[in-house]
Amino acid sequence: MSAPTRIVTLCTGNAARSVMMGFMLTRLSELNNLEWEIRTAGTHATEGAAMSPRTLESLVALEDLGEHHFTAHRSHQLTAEDMQWADLVIAVEASHVAYVAAHHPDHSHKAIQLRHFVRYAPLDEGFVDQREAVSQYALTEAFDIEDPAGGDQGVYHSCARELWDLSHAFVTVLAPSSDEN
Repeated sequence: MSAPTRIVTLCTGNAARSVMMGFMLTRLSELNNLEWEIRTAGTHATEGAAMSPRTLESLVALEDLGEHHFTAHRSHQLTAEDMQWADLVIAVEASHVAYVAAHHPDHSHKAIQLRHFVRYAPLDEGFVDQREAVSQYALTEAFDIEDPAGGDQGVYHSCARELWDLSHAFVTVLAPSSDEN
């Protein structure tokens, strides 16, 4: 049996987007019998803060997400230990990938932008080769997932739906090759 694929989901404050994606990828890995371990982090997180109430409401509203202990989440600043642990860091913005390159250069090859990966990763490669192939394309803010912070509940629901769809696409792209690290 191969080791699980270790994934860090990354956003700015680790209070909305990376949290949503972390729960989503956990659920999808359970449904698809994938051996994934998921952590969430932020580039500028206040350590130990709860997720936003709007994030919580958006997670609960996604019926397909199943039941999780959502309120147990506490925000976490991305650390060198997270980077050492991770096989893959999935960022929701190009600036988050740049943050990893600036603050964790020895592990910057592990960071990818979610929408960038879904669009450009070759389907017939292992995820290490997928990461490398995707890194050949320039990052673009056009692929960013907008931060819902400051928005109303509808903005959070829209962000959650976008992340849910992208998480499904991510699993489709990565899952067949995830045991080939």
